[in-house]
Amino acid sequence: MTKVISSIFLAIGLIVGGFFPGYYYYQAKINNNSVTVKGLSEMNVRADTAIWKLKFVITGNELAAAQKKITAQAESIYEFLQKQGFKDDEIKVGRIETNDLMANPYRSNDVNNSRFILSQTITVKTGNVDLVEKSLPETDELISKGIIFDSNSYGDPVSYIFTRLNEIKPQMLEQATKNAKEAAYEFAKSSDSKVGKIRRANQGVFSILPREQVSGSYEAQQIDKTVRVVSTIEFWLE
Repeated sequence: MTKVISSIFLAIGLIVGGFFPGYYYYQAKINNNSVTVKGLSEMNVRADTAIWKLKFVITGNELAAAQKKITAQAESIYEFLQKQGFKDDEIKVGRIETNDLMANPYRSNDVNNSRFILSQTITVKTGNVDLVEKSLPETDELISKGIIFDSNSYGDPVSYIFTRLNEIKPQMLEQATKNAKEAAYEFAKSSDSKVGKIRRANQGVFSILPREQVSGSYEAQQIDKTVRVVSTIEFWLE
């Protein structure tokens, strides 16, 4: 009786031992039966926000006179922006920055140099990007009045920004997935397979690029931009 029971357990052990290696081998073959492809999606967009910084500078030997002059220039610029059509809540006047060259240990000894350098920045933040583009050449009117804009400031005076990326993400991901599936179909056609469901997917990183990609340009300089995403998708093959 003991021998019979031992034989039964041995048989069960052999069956189980044979089943599980076969099962996992089968699963491994299925898991490898897939294809990974990339899908590109691009969309042309237009900036919806502009930030325009007008930084102007004056020099002088008398601080009170220099301050009075820069205050008058700030008023002229404010009036100019209003005349162009910008609203009051779109215009922000920054504080006056003062640089006393006599306090600089590395100052020049040239007596003809002005002692004080005063600067101020007026910032326009608006959704009317076309009005900004139109008004930029009109600043010649301010230059003719003796207003000197600081051309040594870092970066361009205007940044054009696209803020509605989340609104277009679903549409772009749908297009990227469609393009990836078409690539998977081409692969499956050459291997006599059929494309199944998605095994795993990586949506990729969204990039906002300048529409005109010329040397030295970056996207904040241009109103018109291109949004791009490359998604990586793995499909089952049947």
